[in-house]
Amino acid sequence: MPDLLMKSSVDKKTAVQIATAARSRGDIVVFTNGCFDLLHKGHRFLLEAARKEGDYLIVGLNSDESVRQLKGEGRPVRSEKERAKVLLATDAVDLVTLFKEETPMELIRLIKPDVLVKGGDYRPEEIIGADVVKGRGGRLVTIPLLSGFSTTEIIEGRSEGKSST
Repeated sequence: MPDLLMKSSVDKKTAVQIATAARSRGDIVVFTNGCFDLLHKGHRFLLEAARKEGDYLIVGLNSDESVRQLKGEGRPVRSEKERAKVLLATDAVDLVTLFKEETPMELIRLIKPDVLVKGGDYRPEEIIGADVVKGRGGRLVTIPLLSGFSTTEIIEGRSEGKSST
């Protein structure tokens, strides 16, 4: 039987099973989410910081359709499959699961992370799922942003991050 805790991109049901297995072996499950289109230094900083908050990092990745709805036509630049592969190639990420909903709330409720991590561009009261995680005794962590790194600005050629991805 394959090790379910190995790095992989899976559906929601499998993500829930894996998160449950990780917790049962005593791991602290960390969750973050985003589009992660054109992974750059700012994304890597967030993922590495998130990883330090626990033992097993799960990334909820916006589907191609949800990225288009959030960011507009022409996005994402990379397909959901490509974005998942790039995330899994980092040392920080253990598991990627796609979500097509407007928010990751359902995924957060199902996975039941011990720690929810978001970038510092969000105020704690705005973070989707924070109340759910805290209500279960979990923690909310916001990671300061690295200035000069924005996928939108990279695409538009306005960011220093353009050559530092």
